[in-house]
Amino acid sequence: MQYIRFSYEDRICFGQLQGEFIALFDRSYLEAGCKKTGRILQADQVRLLAPVEPTKIVCIGLNYAKHIEELGHDFHDDPVIFLKPVTSLVGPEDEIILPAMSQQVDYEAELVVVIGKTAKDLAEDQAEDYIFGFTCGNDVTARDLQKKDGQWTRSKGFDTFCPIGPWIVRDLDYRNVKIRSVLNGEVKQSSQTSHLIHSVPKLVSYISQIMTLNPGDLIMTGTPEGVGPMKTGDGIAVEIEGIGRLHNLVR
Repeated sequence: MQYIRFSYEDRICFGQLQGEFIALFDRSYLEAGCKKTGRILQADQVRLLAPVEPTKIVCIGLNYAKHIEELGHDFHDDPVIFLKPVTSLVGPEDEIILPAMSQQVDYEAELVVVIGKTAKDLAEDQAEDYIFGFTCGNDVTARDLQKKDGQWTRSKGFDTFCPIGPWIVRDLDYRNVKIRSVLNGEVKQSSQTSHLIHSVPKLVSYISQIMTLNPGDLIMTGTPEGVGPMKTGDGIAVEIEGIGRLHNLVR
């Protein structure tokens, strides 16, 4: 089942995609008591948005061994975490805008965890109960600024630097799904989530011991090797087995 957030007749709505049709919900699927209204819309009548509005976007760096090697970083015993501002969030087919102060902006395909209920101080064996589902994400990065600054806030935080979508799926065997990025039709990254150094339950547990996770919050689980630059006019897609394809244009 594909859960979507979308714009329809100047309203933001929530629904479940069923082929060419959408079953409309009476409220956000993250809210208690959410139910279908019985109204059916045609999918080609709506514009898909980022599927949630998080209070925070928590990102994991250096979570695939080969990506660590390609960047020349050291391995860490604990997950490396950082935040993207919510102002960086965009949805499917939205533009990624290249900032004037950077000369190299890279794509980073990632599996994204969507939190379903308030989580604090979880054990790893509790984590799955607090996950609503999964979506695709692109941790867009100004690589030259990342190297220059030594810390990652500026390089990861520009407006439009966090495309996610196109929808959320719930029944996903996230432990071993294929993930790749495709730039202008050419595969650039190709891996699978079984290569994650720190597992999804570990990440949810670890982050919840640092900060409270709220419904709709996102955890970007890290990117595999093969990252590289984008330029104006490019089309970049993140494809994850069992979820779908997130596509954005670069301007």
